[in-house]
Amino acid sequence: LALFAAGSVQAQLKISPVCPGLTVDVLEGSVNSLYPESSLEDIKAKLPCYNESSAELGTGCAGVFFKDKGINFYTYRDYIEINKDFKGTLSIPLMGADRGILFKYFGRPQAKDNAWEVYQVRHGILVVYFDEAGKINKMQISSKSADKFRLCE
Repeated sequence: LALFAAGSVQAQLKISPVCPGLTVDVLEGSVNSLYPESSLEDIKAKLPCYNESSAELGTGCAGVFFKDKGINFYTYRDYIEINKDFKGTLSIPLMGADRGILFKYFGRPQAKDNAWEVYQVRHGILVVYFDEAGKINKMQISSKSADKFRLCE
């Protein structure tokens, strides 16, 4: 009877996947050596602590999502989104910084608007978004050029 009870207790216990610390190399355009065009399987293998994933079916916004860590990989559209809730390290501390700091690291933007700016990085582009006070509150890293970059809605 004791063996039966011990077996049922173990069946109910689930081990949470351990995730390495998240490090975004802003200039390189990568997260833990994963790039915007990394496959769904590669991301899930290297970062097993995701909250949700959806397979690429040819359309839509498939990806691997880390909602509790403030980062999402959109594998179908080949971009990584980092928001103000990001729990990790940025190689350049941009989140919450004033938009004026961007010229120091990236030069002139390729394209810009009041709410966002696009910069060239080694592996593609960096799109930076601003709040009403001009502080950075979201970033997207893509391997596509600015004219081919498409967001998920």
